[in-house]
Amino acid sequence: MPVSVNVQTVHSRKLAAVRREVAPGAVGSAWGPALGKVWEFIRSQPGLRTDGHNIFLYHHATRPGATILCDFGVEVTSTFATSGEVYATETPAGEAAVAIHRGPYDRMNQAHDAIGKWMAANGRESAGHSWEIYGD
Repeated sequence: MPVSVNVQTVHSRKLAAVRREVAPGAVGSAWGPALGKVWEFIRSQPGLRTDGHNIFLYHHATRPGATILCDFGVEVTSTFATSGEVYATETPAGEAAVAIHRGPYDRMNQAHDAIGKWMAANGRESAGHSWEIYGD
């Protein structure tokens, strides 16, 4: 089934995150330990509430094949002071090309590919970042 892409105006989402530099194709093995640190931090902060979504924010490399900076995070309701590797960040706000993937993780590239094809067909360029929201 083809993946549909639509344009949405999105708001920023506050995150508690751990940043990792990841080789292309290695996100699947990098996110677990990083996200574990974030959840451990959140559980130690009684006043810090979450909205329940894990969000991975990617800062795209400028060279093909180069490593990607990834913020593996959890959506939170307020900002907080950095603690160890866990810091406050947020997703960008504004216009975004959006695709929804429901299904096996190993097929998520279909949504990424659909967005890339949509951008090319519509004369759009990447702003240098993208993100995935889990749990909806």
